[in-house]
Amino acid sequence: MKADEPVLDGFSVLMSVYKKEKPEYLKECARSILTQTVRPDQVVLVEDGHLTPELEEAVQEFENLCPELEVLRFNENRGLGKALADGLLACRYPLVARMDTDDIAFPDRFEKQLRAFKEDPELDICGGHVLEFSGSTENILRRKTVPLTDAEIRRYARTRNPFNHPSVMYKKEAVLKAGNYRHMPGFEDYYLWARMLMGGAKGRNLDDFILYFRAGEDVYRRRGGWQYLKNAAHARWAIHKTGISGFGETVYAITGQAVVSLMPNGLRGKFYDRVLRR
Repeated sequence: MKADEPVLDGFSVLMSVYKKEKPEYLKECARSILTQTVRPDQVVLVEDGHLTPELEEAVQEFENLCPELEVLRFNENRGLGKALADGLLACRYPLVARMDTDDIAFPDRFEKQLRAFKEDPELDICGGHVLEFSGSTENILRRKTVPLTDAEIRRYARTRNPFNHPSVMYKKEAVLKAGNYRHMPGFEDYYLWARMLMGGAKGRNLDDFILYFRAGEDVYRRRGGWQYLKNAAHARWAIHKTGISGFGETVYAITGQAVVSLMPNGLRGKFYDRVLRR
């Protein structure tokens, strides 16, 4: 978008939920959306397969409290990439904020990101730092910071994911230009960012904590084992093929991923704490 084009007007929130998620987490997430200093004009929630009765009840409660909510229901669980791709197409506004249904947004998160887009009409994607927590937001486990400027983001993206996915707000047109979300288990977002950046999209991360990210041992368990390593290697090679990283950087990243993925779960958690979250 050029500087002389009209000011962006309105934004959507895009989320996906599936049967293994907890109703109480969805309720907390919904509350954080409903109490924002700037409310969204639309909330799109994709049900990725049939939900439990308890989750459906939580969705219904969300619908009752949020007239902006639109629910897309699919009979089969197809994975996050496909769910978000369909959800994005249902978003009616030019700006889209991502959230996971178990995370909690800071009250002024959307206000700060909207301001960033108004200040820089050429901006295409804007994220921020997150606080990882377990149980209550008072129990902070670690801080996950990300590079700030477009140049820093591009350097960082050569070996690591430069955005906290559930913290981002982006222009819908920029995501569609890059081919929308694609099926890439565990790396749907990183693969999308690589394609966007290589296509000329401009990125920025706010130097603010704007989201509480629910974490714990289960997060690290999902990032371990042979299947995760196989998915990671496949994704890293696909990301390399976008042109954002060199061959040596890709081999380095896959090797590091192999070491971390095959660690015992407890040791993997300590590695994230002491190395990757510093």
